[in-house]
Amino acid sequence: MEIRVLRYFLTIAREGSITNAAQFLHITQPTLSRQIHDLEEELGQKLFIRGSHHMTLTAEGMILRKRAEEIVAMVDKTEAEFNSIKTAVGGDIYIGGGETDAIKHLAAIAKELHDMYGDIRYHLYSGNAQDVTERLDKGLLDFGVLVQPADLSKYNYLHIPAKDTWGVIMRKDSPLAKKEAICKEDLMDVPLICSRQAIMQEKEQNEFARWFGEAFDRLNIVTTFNLVYNAAIMVEAGLGYAITLDKIANTSADSSLCFRPLWPTLEAGLSVIWKKYQVFSSAAELFLERMKERFI
Repeated sequence: MEIRVLRYFLTIAREGSITNAAQFLHITQPTLSRQIHDLEEELGQKLFIRGSHHMTLTAEGMILRKRAEEIVAMVDKTEAEFNSIKTAVGGDIYIGGGETDAIKHLAAIAKELHDMYGDIRYHLYSGNAQDVTERLDKGLLDFGVLVQPADLSKYNYLHIPAKDTWGVIMRKDSPLAKKEAICKEDLMDVPLICSRQAIMQEKEQNEFARWFGEAFDRLNIVTTFNLVYNAAIMVEAGLGYAITLDKIANTSADSSLCFRPLWPTLEAGLSVIWKKYQVFSSAAELFLERMKERFI
């Protein structure tokens, strides 16, 4: 199975037809068709359902798409790391994390290094803790940013000198918007939109569940999310109240939404993690050195 053929396969999956994919790749349609036919023969599986004008992935094709994306991403990252060796300091840094205001601490380091070394490029991946650690374990990320509590036993880590505040995003015309802070009794009889990471952790590790206590199991959770942008749209539509961290959704004067902190206050620490025995590019190594200077 060649990387080149996997790239062909991914292009067809994205473009939806041999014709469009061939035009994008600048190769002939018969050549592309033959390469995909040979790939299906090699795997012993049909990868596409072929229509008159459109091709869709089979169940086996969807499995290959996920694996091919990971393989191609790893190849691209490896090539970029070796290319960066040609320069004194340069290359690509891959950072993953959830939505958090604390990313500004990493952004400050990124800006400083970019001003000093113009050949450094950054690639950001947004996802919850499971998404980030999975990509980190596969070598697709150099660093991950996790909201605490999180299992750090498998990784090296630094604690970011910042904390995020838990609270509730709601419409400004909602009854709870009149309050300065939200207690658990306020949330027992209203529809809630909650972070999957917050509600799916084991209770003994879940600060969110401990804050609610026995009332946690009686919450009326109507929607879950992993990133806040879409959750805020649900709130704006009147679906419910979103429990999330401060400063990651638009609650400005021009917005129809507002944020109210939980009371008693519930804060979340943050950590930067990386694989033990990780071999970094020159750029990522320098980024790590700067983080140690700032965070230790």
